[in-house]
Amino acid sequence: MRTAIFVLVLFASARARADDAAAGTYDVKYTEETGDCHYMTLRAGPLKIAVKKNTLTINIETIPQMVGVPQKNGAITAKSKLGPTVIQGADATYSTKGRIGDGGMLELVLSADYSTKGKALCTQTWKVAGVREDDAAKPKK
Repeated sequence: MRTAIFVLVLFASARARADDAAAGTYDVKYTEETGDCHYMTLRAGPLKIAVKKNTLTINIETIPQMVGVPQKNGAITAKSKLGPTVIQGADATYSTKGRIGDGGMLELVLSADYSTKGKALCTQTWKVAGVREDDAAKPKK
């Protein structure tokens, strides 16, 4: 009985550490990659990832919140709902896919699919890279 309880506690603890591995504030830079439009320029700054139960959220100051499911292997996939953008009259859906590697290094591809009145306009894509603020402060071995 004690062994079963210990195993359950150990499993729950490992799951919490896997979820928490993605959580944090990342200091990121954006590099525009591809696309058939160039509506928005993203400046370097904070990207916040939160994990609560089975939901991962990504917050970037100038775009709507993206939501996904946390993965154990450091992979990240999240998407926003269709919403207004800084471009008057245009809506967009944002999505991101990538991973968090060793040392808290974040590498993502961020896409914006712009539309107006339900008609697709264009797509814009950025490469996102940065390190978790807590990990950046640690000395490198």
